[in-house]
Amino acid sequence: MNVVISVDMEGVCGVASWVQVSPPEFGGLVNGTEYQAARTQMTLEAAAAAEGALAAGATGVLINDSHDTMRNLLPELLPRGVRFTTGNDKPLSMVQGVQEEGVGALLFVGYHARAGSVRGPLAHTWNGFIRDVRVNGRSTGEYGLNALVAGHYGVPVVFAAGDDVALTEITAELGEQVVTVPVKEGLSTYAAVHLHPQDARDRIREGAERAVRAAAQATPYTTQWPARTELRFDHQARADQCERVPGVTRVNAETVAWESGDALHLFGMFRMLARVAEVRLNA
Repeated sequence: MNVVISVDMEGVCGVASWVQVSPPEFGGLVNGTEYQAARTQMTLEAAAAAEGALAAGATGVLINDSHDTMRNLLPELLPRGVRFTTGNDKPLSMVQGVQEEGVGALLFVGYHARAGSVRGPLAHTWNGFIRDVRVNGRSTGEYGLNALVAGHYGVPVVFAAGDDVALTEITAELGEQVVTVPVKEGLSTYAAVHLHPQDARDRIREGAERAVRAAAQATPYTTQWPARTELRFDHQARADQCERVPGVTRVNAETVAWESGDALHLFGMFRMLARVAEVRLNA
């Protein structure tokens, strides 16, 4: 069985500030010191999950860089034999690779809570101006959208590492089949209590191994189709733009909605509308 590891950065051990997850050219410190430390830990946590998956008998591991520009991984820190994907123009974005033949499990590393979460460090969904995403009335985050895409291909989510708020949300939506490893406890949007980085990596390795060993019994995530998705923004001007897209309806000042027959359409519409909504608010 092959596995895919989707690794984000906001949920890794030691991270509690946007400065830490922003490359210097995109708002990080001039010398990039904090970003470099965070990307190193991101890579090492992904490597730990890969080692656990391989120890459980995975025949192939693909690590998908899923943060921001998606050019954060330090390949020389990854275990030999794995493959990795970089670049932010991937058809399936954060879960690129789940469509490949033989993939039997998806693992989340460095995941964070959804937009609007209380005490979730750097909690957000996709960008800074999406306030809520609801699929068939249920509020979800990046984890839920990604799980639906994986489920479209029959691939279950079996593991998640990140902050405790995110993992509570993931368990509530995806079920107890997901082995969770909290690497930090959220105190607020910009504060957390962290494990020692090596302890976090050790726990991730052990948890990933346990999750992959049990993956054959896991169930892919889905919802009722056709599904109604509602997308709420921070400003009505964003909804103004999205309302003009065919198939999209206006719900209220800041919210639009659409229906999808499957997860690929839902995800494609979500990504497109997130881009359409990037409108200047001081025009």
